[in-house]
Amino acid sequence: MSQQHNCPCAPQCALQAALESIGGKWKLPILCSLTANGASRYNELLRNVRGISNTMLSQTLKELERDQLVLRKEYLEVPVRVEYELSERAKQLQPILLQLIQWKLGGGEHA
Repeated sequence: MSQQHNCPCAPQCALQAALESIGGKWKLPILCSLTANGASRYNELLRNVRGISNTMLSQTLKELERDQLVLRKEYLEVPVRVEYELSERAKQLQPILLQLIQWKLGGGEHA
């Protein structure tokens, strides 16, 4: 059963939808790996994202692809080569994520 998230600002909260696109245990580590290493093959991601299983990597890549944050490129070679890279949409997130880091690092102040 899925949990309903109600936002007082709108019937369907865009902020909640945005956070669901990048939320979860593995989405940010995958996005960070692609940011740091550029286009990567599946096994490279498996090595770079410590602790992730094959199943979770596959599932999370599909979700990121569905949300248009990751592009899957298939090269018609023998054997077929597949690479994953950040989409332009994901690249637009980078400054926002950096601001969140700065917010957290400077967030030691209490009211």
